[in-house]
Amino acid sequence: MIYKQFMDKKLSYLGMGNMRLPKIEGQGEKIDEAKARTIIEYAYQNGVNYFDTGYRYHAGESETFVGEVLQQFPRDTFYLATKMPGNMMQYKDGAFQFTGGLAHKEPRSPKQVFEDQLEKCRVDYFDFYLLHNASEATWDFYTNEEIGVVDYLLKQKQAGRIRHLGFSSHGRADTIDKFLSKYDCFEFVQIQLNYLDWTLQNAGKKYEVITKHGLPVFSMESCRGGRLVSLSPEANVLLKTARPNDSIVSWAFRFLQSLPNIPVILSGMTTLEQLKENIELFSKEDPTTDQEKELLQKAVKTMADMVPCTACAYCIEACPEKLDIPRLISASNEMRFAAASSKSFNYKARTKKEMPSACIACGACSKLCPQEIDIPSVLKQFSDALEKQLS
Repeated sequence: MIYKQFMDKKLSYLGMGNMRLPKIEGQGEKIDEAKARTIIEYAYQNGVNYFDTGYRYHAGESETFVGEVLQQFPRDTFYLATKMPGNMMQYKDGAFQFTGGLAHKEPRSPKQVFEDQLEKCRVDYFDFYLLHNASEATWDFYTNEEIGVVDYLLKQKQAGRIRHLGFSSHGRADTIDKFLSKYDCFEFVQIQLNYLDWTLQNAGKKYEVITKHGLPVFSMESCRGGRLVSLSPEANVLLKTARPNDSIVSWAFRFLQSLPNIPVILSGMTTLEQLKENIELFSKEDPTTDQEKELLQKAVKTMADMVPCTACAYCIEACPEKLDIPRLISASNEMRFAAASSKSFNYKARTKKEMPSACIACGACSKLCPQEIDIPSVLKQFSDALEKQLS
């Protein structure tokens, strides 16, 4: 395992994200604990020492499960990161309430959330703590002086209950700059970063802004929720021709290895096989060359009209029809590659409630989407394309 220096710590270059642990089929976000435990333990035993989780991951169970598994190991041998869910909190008339996927939960203040997290994770402190998605949508909440989120977390840092404070962001580059200009207390920023979003979501500019502020960048969605495991047929041929013995996913990690200001590359690994492959990829550094970066951009052009969904599932939590929106968008993207590929959606075996036409275009999903996707429009286009193909 490669290790990178972060202040006084050596972090495993490969960090384990815990938003996509294996699930029990047919039971929503319910974690398959036997499989997930094997994955986390194998990661730890093979050199991964950075574990990232979040308050709402796996319907709120990720923190509890990750804490349960890690508590068997000496506390000073791993680094645990979690987040303040301000992206799903509101403060109105002196009272807090949760929104989106947390709307069913009893209202909690930031202080109560933080105390809950320590208890759930079975720790006395967090090595890394983040504001969850500091962006245009959360600016007012995180900067509200009456709420005092940042001041409260700084007090926890002074008390030793937070070792390093940062924030994640799906926001614009100028918003990230705005946060970093307003506060000088943050020590790192975590952003969605991969070779597709380098230009598609202006991640290159975000990386540049953070670097200019003198902070390290932690990458998330490094494989774009699995979207960079297999590309369009044309893109696959381009990359396989250049490096026949390499997997397509290896290009995603090698691209990130070429960026010098990244001490942790997060990957949400759902299977033990994925974990083993990633550990092997991080056994030595093999960054992409400038020529290979140009080749990646050629590959990107073959899928430039992809909808930038990362399957975070925030949209599902807001959907009154409970549509599996990430799956629908994935099928839509497949159709964008080639019309025939939409057959993998198996529309003939699906009920009307499982089809894109079931979308009522209320827009609740788009309000929660970190990628700012106009989901109703995407589903309408997909529905029209399916209807045309079936006619």
